[in-house]
Parts: sequence; structure tokens; C-alpha cells
Amino acid sequence: MVKAKDRKFTEIARDLRRSSTEAEKTLWQRLRNKQLDGLKFRRQQAIGRYIVDFVNFDRKLVIELDGGQHAVEKEKDRERDQWLQTQGFEVLRYWNNEILENLEGVLEVIRKKLLSPSPGPSHQGEGMYG
Repeated sequence: MVKAKDRKFTEIARDLRRSSTEAEKTLWQRLRNKQLDGLKFRRQQAIGRYIVDFVNFDRKLVIELDGGQHAVEKEKDRERDQWLQTQGFEVLRYWNNEILENLEGVLEVIRKKLLSPSPGPSHQGEGMYG
């Protein structure tokens, strides 16, 4: 039985997929259909009480893309990242312009994270917070 709260969350995720930013669309075109080293990604996926932009469940890697509004939401982002880490996920966080201006470099970092033998502590995306 699907709870009403779960159904609403699913609808929110569906709406987010429909209203993707240009950066989200650009990255999704390269992640979808197992194009990145044969690994499956999902977009706008619910994990706990959060909806993440992209996730690979097999390797427990979350990729978050942030626009200008996230500059003021750093604390919420950190709380979210910490919670995801407690669930065993590694989080990479990128600014939208990093995707649009350096897609190949971003994909290379993602590829290295996915292919590393054991997940270490979570790292923030290149140039975002650290």
C-alpha cells in the first residue's frame, strides 16, 4: 500500500523531472541509459525525506547540481549531505555553470568516483564548497 505522503513525494519528483534546468538536462543526456561506463543512474529520486538530482544506487553516489539559490542554502545542503552520508552515500555537488562549461571534466570526476574501489568520506564537487 502506497502512503499518501509517499505518493505526494513521487509527484514532486515527477514535477522536478519535468522542469529540469539546462544543466540537469545536459548532464542527464550523458548519464542516462547507462552511457557512463555502463552504470545506471536515476534522476530526481527520493532517498529518505530528500529528492536528489542524480543517484547511482549500486555505487551509492549522489550528484547534486546547484544554481544561484543554493548559495543561500548552504546550511540546508550540508545537513542534507550529512544525512545522505549517514545512509552510506557519497555526494558530489556542482554548480550549474560547471556542468555547462566543463561537462567533460565533471564526467571524469564522476567516473573516477564510480570506479574507485572503496568509497571514502564524501567530497564536495569541484569548486563548490571545498
